[in-house]
Formats: sequence, structure tokens, C-alpha cells
Amino acid sequence: MTRPLSQEDKLRAFRKATCSMEGAADRWTLRAARGLTDAQLAEALRYELGIFGGSSGYGDCPALTYQGAGLKIWAAWEFQNHVTTKPTFQGAATVATARQVYGIRNPDDKQLALL
Repeated sequence: MTRPLSQEDKLRAFRKATCSMEGAADRWTLRAARGLTDAQLAEALRYELGIFGGSSGYGDCPALTYQGAGLKIWAAWEFQNHVTTKPTFQGAATVATARQVYGIRNPDDKQLALL
């Protein structure tokens, strides 16, 4: 039987996938400080995810596969085929999760000016 991912597992996997390159944590801090539009955030995610990557699961983090094209991240406790398996995060959901995880505001969001 497959072990399901909790929301905490998914967010841990998201952080690992989007911080796989050296200096990523510092770049996310800078991005959060200045804010990014959706297009800018998508470009930042493509950069951090790279062409294609992944890692085996160990400890409390699931196995990962990720790619910048389509902003796709697959996470699972067991091996999965990224060609036939639906991503855990993809496209707009990846952008929205990055805003949540890294606290990145959108300067185009007029509601922010009210706060």
C-alpha cells in the first residue's frame, strides 16, 4: 500500500525542490523582500527547478522529481514515473505555493495596497 503524503510532506518536498541549487534560500529571501509578479515568480521558479532534477527520499522528505518546464514537482514516498504520474505541483499551483511558502507578495495585487 502506498503511503500518502500529508500537506506538511508536500510543503517540505516543495521547499527541497525549489532550494536545490546553492544560494537559493538567499535568493528567495530577496525575492520576498521586493515582491514578484506572477510572470517574474514563474521565471524564478523555472530557474530554481532547472531543466530536470530530483532526489531519492530519505528521512522525513519524500522522493522528488522536478522540472522548470511547466513548473512541475512530483513528490512521493515511493518511486514514481514522472511521465505517467500527475505532478504534485504544476503551473499556477506551483506559483501559488511559492507565494505561500516564501511569503512573496505580488506588487500587481491592488488589494495589498490596502493593507
